[in-house]
Amino acid sequence: VPALSNLERESWERDGFVIVPGFADGATCAALWERTVAISRTADAGGDVGDAQVLLEPVPDPSAVLPEEKVGKVFRLHHEPGVHADLAHDPGLGDLLGDLLGEDVDCFLSQFIFKNRRSLGQPLHQDAWYFRMTPSDQVGAWLAVTEATLENGPLWVLPGSHREPLHDVESDRRPGAQLGYVEITDHDIDGAIPVLLDPGDLLLFHAHLMHRSTDNFTEAPRAAMVYHFGSSGTH
Repeated sequence: VPALSNLERESWERDGFVIVPGFADGATCAALWERTVAISRTADAGGDVGDAQVLLEPVPDPSAVLPEEKVGKVFRLHHEPGVHADLAHDPGLGDLLGDLLGEDVDCFLSQFIFKNRRSLGQPLHQDAWYFRMTPSDQVGAWLAVTEATLENGPLWVLPGSHREPLHDVESDRRPGAQLGYVEITDHDIDGAIPVLLDPGDLLLFHAHLMHRSTDNFTEAPRAAMVYHFGSSGTH
């Protein structure tokens, strides 16, 4: 039995993304937050965080005090025992990915995004530009850990842009931007729509889908746990 409904499958084919409301419960979201905060604090104290990679904000907010308030993202969490790995191997998520990628899938990248108060968004891009894998139909699984609103810097996606090839990019030259960020400048963003999510909502999106995020103008983080999956034979 397909995990995606006919309408969800149509949305995927037409738009390049689908939203699954209420995929995870509040306890899972809380556990993701608490464990990632603990990893951030361990790294700040010089402790062993295993395979995890903690990436600090280039220019933290001047009011940041706690270690996690200075962190932008934490990478490589899908090997972390506990809630991060459990979610990556969740049978329900596996069923959804199976409908999109086939039965044999692998998680090759994961990241927890804090998106702390007053932090910058990310320019328009396609994830596949960073991955450079074949085939390039990888799927991102974005779980909202906190609410995503217009004010706190949600994703904006361009429906249907997953059918386009990879676009040329320029380096993100904004002061305080993360090193390595790039921006698509040869495509307008008319038609982009915000992805507003409640905690526990899941966004699945194609690696060619053009998307960006806006700045967080609020006093609270807009956190998300993101996994990237490829089909068997992806290299």
